[in-house]
Amino acid sequence: MGVKKFTSEVIKEGKRVRWPKRDVLVPAFIVVVVIAALVGLILMGEDALGKGLIDVLKKTFNS
Repeated sequence: MGVKKFTSEVIKEGKRVRWPKRDVLVPAFIVVVVIAALVGLILMGEDALGKGLIDVLKKTFNS
């Protein structure tokens, strides 16, 4: 399959897709951004706790 044929088929499929309307898309986008921010905060907290635990272990075994 050549690049030209592949590109034309991708464009043809893209025209057949039912894209969401703005009134559906905006709330879904907001939900995704909020969930991503919450997961980022959770991972940041876990990273800080892990760093603290490693620092405590280093201090304990270096003494």
